[in-house]
Amino acid sequence: MQSIAVFFDRDGTLIEEVNYLDSLAKVKILPGVVDGIRQLNEKLIKVIVISNQSGVARGYFSEDFVRETHKFIAAELAKQGAIIDAFYFCPHHPSAGQGEFRRNCDCRKPATGMVTKAIREWNIDVTRSFVVGDSASDMQVARAVGAQEILVSTGHGKNFQDMGFYTVAGVAEAVAFVVSEGEKT
Repeated sequence: MQSIAVFFDRDGTLIEEVNYLDSLAKVKILPGVVDGIRQLNEKLIKVIVISNQSGVARGYFSEDFVRETHKFIAAELAKQGAIIDAFYFCPHHPSAGQGEFRRNCDCRKPATGMVTKAIREWNIDVTRSFVVGDSASDMQVARAVGAQEILVSTGHGKNFQDMGFYTVAGVAEAVAFVVSEGEKT
């Protein structure tokens, strides 16, 4: 049987937006995230993080730092009983940066590469799944793969509220919607 998943953006959705996070000391988990992820875990809904990290292409930090950040976030959440099943990130940018990371790719949101990879690796039914994020590109990913979109007003989300996306205050409200939708099926 295929799993249901919630694909979360990272910066501005799960953690405070600081524009190019370059230090673990700057990681601040947003209110409602721990309880929300724990609720999804209890419902056996996969929790997947998908994140553009063009700071790698721009030379602000390395791929290893992004992985270290993900391990740190996962450990902080796990201390409180909230488990993230997987992290996916895109280190590319089509015009900024240099070398191998400066290119068009199929993983940088709004492209769907991170989601389609997770769908394959986790046997996910995307039509019963959700994308939660704070940007138009997150919502475009949801629409492109056939998942339900949920825009959070945290991070950059307040800039996209008038674009017709289903919008909630934050992760707690997004999870409440996901759980209520799951109970309907």
